[in-house]
Amino acid sequence: MELTFLGTGAGVPAKTRNVTAIALQLLDERSVWWLFDCGEATQHQLLKSSLKPGKIEKIFITHLHGDHIFGLPGLLSSRSFQGGDTALTVYGPKGIRAFIETSLKVSQTHLSYPLIIEEMQPGVIFEDEQFKVETALLSHGIDSYGFRIEERDKVGKLDVAGLTKLGVKPGPVFKVIKDGGDVTLEDGSVISGKDFVAPSIKGRIVTILGDTRPTDTSVKLAQGANVLVHEATFEADKSKMARAYYHSSTTQAATIALKANVTHLILTHISSRYMFDDLKKLAQEARSVFENTDIADDFSTFEIPYQK
Repeated sequence: MELTFLGTGAGVPAKTRNVTAIALQLLDERSVWWLFDCGEATQHQLLKSSLKPGKIEKIFITHLHGDHIFGLPGLLSSRSFQGGDTALTVYGPKGIRAFIETSLKVSQTHLSYPLIIEEMQPGVIFEDEQFKVETALLSHGIDSYGFRIEERDKVGKLDVAGLTKLGVKPGPVFKVIKDGGDVTLEDGSVISGKDFVAPSIKGRIVTILGDTRPTDTSVKLAQGANVLVHEATFEADKSKMARAYYHSSTTQAATIALKANVTHLILTHISSRYMFDDLKKLAQEARSVFENTDIADDFSTFEIPYQK
């Protein structure tokens, strides 16, 4: 599981930062990737990465401001010509359906794959045997959502060597043991599966928030996350300005990470007023509150390891 930032700027494209788009790579877990927001020229950014549009399984839109959705029509259209034939689901606030359907209709775009559009309400919006995605409203003047992606815990590794030593041969009995069941051996002795399976591996949690002021909801969505992705549109000295524009500053984002007891904070949605030389200062501001903080650049990739 990895996060790749395709766009990390706020509001308008800049020379070094395109507008918001974040890829959650699940290539090892389910051979697909998910996209969070799709700002203008996201498909151009994909051309500079190893990600293939045909492998997108889901797109999650935090809110309907242009710097988060203007890349959608082009990407959806191009996917038809780039090997995309599997179903794609787009989740977004009320209005996302009208935006997509109108764009495709006016441009007479015909897709070669099934497109499913889900207009969200707060709560669990997706759940299967591998992942659960929960969303909640933030504070941005327009409906803006945050997403909590929870990976299911994984069953611990089976002690094959130990079982072989006892004469247990591979087969259906291994599944019984891995599921924690009891098995009677040929000599009449009984072994318990729980003695031959390592402790379960705790699933990872990734929280990706849309544009927002600091809120208690942000803390709840991020609680205990391995990674929190939080906007930091402004520097610490401009926290009042951040509030006026329904955004967050570096230290406000770091405070959310601290309260939520996350492992790693990644800042994005950086205002174009900040140049490359300003990034060190922005990072230091956040790290003064929450040490394990990084600022994402376009094409930054962060691995999300399991907790030790």
